[in-house]
Amino acid sequence: MTKLDLTKEFKNYYSAKTTPALETLGPACYLSICGKGDPSGEGFAEKIQALYPVAYQLKFAFKAKGKDFVVAKLEGLWWYDETRYSDVSISEAPKAIPREEWEYRLLIRIPDYVRREDVDLAVKECVAKKGNDLIREVTYFEMNEGNVVQMLHIGPFDTEPVSLGVIYDFILGHGFGRNGLHHEIYLSDFRKTPPEKLKTILREPVN
Repeated sequence: MTKLDLTKEFKNYYSAKTTPALETLGPACYLSICGKGDPSGEGFAEKIQALYPVAYQLKFAFKAKGKDFVVAKLEGLWWYDETRYSDVSISEAPKAIPREEWEYRLLIRIPDYVRREDVDLAVKECVAKKGNDLIREVTYFEMNEGNVVQMLHIGPFDTEPVSLGVIYDFILGHGFGRNGLHHEIYLSDFRKTPPEKLKTILREPVN
């Protein structure tokens, strides 16, 4: 049985250079769970712990059908109240916006053959097995970002503003406008990787 690895199937999606570049992405589907608050807090960790059981439930269900796949990297969309913080740029936001004000949508990309009803069934089965009601918040989600400016950030999360500043200058210098939510792909497992070695794709949709 051939195992589908989305990181190899969609190399342009899961790779970036250490300098900003324009990339065009197609539509994709995901497992998703939303939240608000400090990403270093317990609530954020609990959201992640609700997402992964559903991913593995789907993996094993489709493996039984002859369609095995590798569970993909964790991702996140991040935003805040831009009316309240209208004068804050994307490069300033990580330090200027209080952590408790950030909202997020955690994502795990899934194969295109996984449908909404498959996700709904996996959620139901996971709740029954785990007894964790937070899993009920996991949903099927579709996204088509189109044109994006992205860059690979190497190092701890608290130094991301430096890379975001470089991205912001690139966006302004090329006359682009923002066209979506700030997107991060966590290539490293931040629970096990030293902060200075973390690799994170930073992505900004543009038009």
